Amino acid sequence: MSRSPQEEGAINATTARNKLYALVKLVEEEGRATVITKHRVRALLAPLDRFPAARKTDAFPAHVLSAAQRDFGDLVALAAKGQPQVLLRNTTPVAVLLPADSSSDALSPDSAAHPGAATAGGAVNSQGSTPRRLATLGDAIGSVLADGPAGGPTFGLPGLDTATGGLQRGKLTLVAARPSVGGSLLGLAAARKTALVDHGMVLYAASGPNRDDIFRRIISAETGGEYARLKQGRLTENEQKVAHQLVQAGDLRMIDDGSDLTAEDIRETAPHMEGLALVVVDRLQAAHSARLPLSGDRLPDASQVLATLARTLHVPVLAIVDSDDPALLGLLDADVTLTLSPTEDPAKVQVTVAERDFGTIGSAYLQPDLIHARFLDARAAPLGRADSPAGPGLSASTGGTAALELAEAALPYTSGGHQGIPAALTHELAAWRTAVAGGDQDALKEILPPLLQAARAVAAMPDTPEGHRLATALRPYSTPVSADTAANASQATAAGAPVQAQAGSGQAQAAEDGEDGEDWLKPGDEEDEPEGHIFPALKILKDSVGRSKMHPIKVIRKEERGSGPWPLISEHMDGEPRWAHPDVTVTRVPHIRVNGRRVRRDKIDVPDSFGEGVLCLIDRNGSFPSACSAVPLAPNKLLHTGPLDAYDKAGAGIYLIDIPEWNRTDMPHPLGRIIDRPDEDGRVWVTTPHIKQLVKLVRDNHLGAMPTIHDSWTGKANESLFKPFYEATRKARTELVQAGGDPYRAYKTRLSIALRLLWPKRPAQQSPFWRPDWRMSMVAEASVRHWTVAFKAVQEGHTLVALRNVDQAIFWTPPGTPPPTYRIGTGFGEVKRKFVQAGETILEGDD
Repeated sequence: MSRSPQEEGAINATTARNKLYALVKLVEEEGRATVITKHRVRALLAPLDRFPAARKTDAFPAHVLSAAQRDFGDLVALAAKGQPQVLLRNTTPVAVLLPADSSSDALSPDSAAHPGAATAGGAVNSQGSTPRRLATLGDAIGSVLADGPAGGPTFGLPGLDTATGGLQRGKLTLVAARPSVGGSLLGLAAARKTALVDHGMVLYAASGPNRDDIFRRIISAETGGEYARLKQGRLTENEQKVAHQLVQAGDLRMIDDGSDLTAEDIRETAPHMEGLALVVVDRLQAAHSARLPLSGDRLPDASQVLATLARTLHVPVLAIVDSDDPALLGLLDADVTLTLSPTEDPAKVQVTVAERDFGTIGSAYLQPDLIHARFLDARAAPLGRADSPAGPGLSASTGGTAALELAEAALPYTSGGHQGIPAALTHELAAWRTAVAGGDQDALKEILPPLLQAARAVAAMPDTPEGHRLATALRPYSTPVSADTAANASQATAAGAPVQAQAGSGQAQAAEDGEDGEDWLKPGDEEDEPEGHIFPALKILKDSVGRSKMHPIKVIRKEERGSGPWPLISEHMDGEPRWAHPDVTVTRVPHIRVNGRRVRRDKIDVPDSFGEGVLCLIDRNGSFPSACSAVPLAPNKLLHTGPLDAYDKAGAGIYLIDIPEWNRTDMPHPLGRIIDRPDEDGRVWVTTPHIKQLVKLVRDNHLGAMPTIHDSWTGKANESLFKPFYEATRKARTELVQAGGDPYRAYKTRLSIALRLLWPKRPAQQSPFWRPDWRMSMVAEASVRHWTVAFKAVQEGHTLVALRNVDQAIFWTPPGTPPPTYRIGTGFGEVKRKFVQAGETILEGDD
């Protein structure tokens, strides 16, 4: 189309979008047309006189100016292809976008007035645009036969690739999955396969995980290294080698604009990438966030922009959405939707494949391997194949088929997807999985005795399919384990004799261990203590909660426990440190207590570089009841408060955050074992005590920045709910610790029962409470206090050797000289100390 003297000099689409109202005013008042460029195409913003057919109602696509400005780049691209776009002020046409480079004949008023008029040669003037060829059915079939397979990108997961036919060029594919199911990992699988195996160019647009998160996931998936460890910056030599190779690959490009990333940014960037084979958008967030354009009610518009991008560039666009809500998926209107759903078998996730025009067309099953940030084909070996680049996986020969089955049965609990077993057993099962995956027979021999010890402490596994499977998987190992049988895990597998419970009461043993024993609650514990009991702890706790003027909700109804914040709360949120200095050597050795119970204890050897000294064992008194003096929690229900710009001191609850960087080697990470169970995005849920701890560490310049709060469930905060209970507990301890004997043991037993009843783990256990957030906030508060006092000692120059649980710290000190940051005594806030030589067995847990 030839330019008239009234046409403005050409401007790009972004500038025109920003000046659209002014340009339309020039069109209306002066009849001035403007050429608009967008990459290699040109459109003309023109007066209606240039194209009178645009005045006819519903003759062409029409857009009010506000909507046109939002989608202006898309409208320019469509107009340049010969599809006129009419601009409206309210309902009145005021301007039209036309192809700038077409002949005037193609858009003459006569032809435009008859948009369906056929021309000779089998062409049609579609809406007055450049004529388009008609193809016969024979032409189309011949084209398909000549082209052969589509040859688009795939996920590298055979079952899923068969069900989907790969990622189709020119189409938007949506991966829909609830948080923690692993939707992002499918996007990463397609990106890894396309960039690292097929050497195709990938644009990875990240609106959620940052570049470091994604790179660590790639390394974890490619090498089989634990993602949680990589989050801490600890890479093996092989992982470092792989990382350098990935840096050189160069076929994976990323947009990581943090909170500013928009679909338009992706659309503007993609055409400049030569040889682009795949676009991955990770991710679309269902919950609205003011910081994230790709969230909330902006998702339908973003989806349409991405669909247009796929059609325009004829590349597959794969977007992940963190929801499987059918209503939302309908609004997004993708060409293909892959919905991930957990199954009754925790070792399988079902992927349902649906196309917009046909509905469900197939399904596949995947094996979640969240520890290594990846999915595996369900038909492959459960945790990787021997020929996988990630190294050897689980196999029947790794400790026997029983070892393999136990590792698989442990997955729901070690991944954090299910609850109901004690922390100690979860920890040992996680170690078991790692050893089986690595084929480490020596590690299996070492892990088996403490694993069985932790299993014996469980009165009954959860009454769920996962719990039944775990109990069944433990049976082949059900034989009393001596030091000799502990030396050979595979022999124990073959033995198959039944377990014999160790003698002794679980309550008595837990009382001997202090407040940090396993959950040994039994029927009847929920009943109030009889009149005259030495310490009616449960009565006191119930009275303490009942006194609150905030009208606390003591029990969340059973029908509500499967939704909202409650499935997100796990025992791993306690933050208990399980740490030893990287320069010391810790050996677990068998030990038999005076009551005949077999346990394992530590022997610690320190290097000569530590100088002369002894191990100073610190044991804090009453860590849990002491934490009740001021634990921040929400007495009422937790409401979904979503992403937060900053921590609000008026609220308390649970928060989803990134794991902050911690580079010190003389102290464990402030979040303790919480960092061992990140979700697929490398994030963790924490309670208010740890959020407050991180705020303080940032304020004191021990952390660079406060981690982003990506999601939250909170209520009005209170720190005094348990304070009357704390006061009564402190007073009773002062009196009874001197008496010792049965009165003191009875005090400790009832104290532990009361605090454990805040969140009984077994469904059959009755309780006047069911508030897992209260329980985990209390334990987290104890962990934070324990960590903070140890950190203060380290800051004053003392050498911390080990820190564990919520009450045990070991320092390397001159004989008889504990760190002065600790107060020696028998009261709350005070500690007992003991000195042993390096290499001696440490008999912790005695009181």
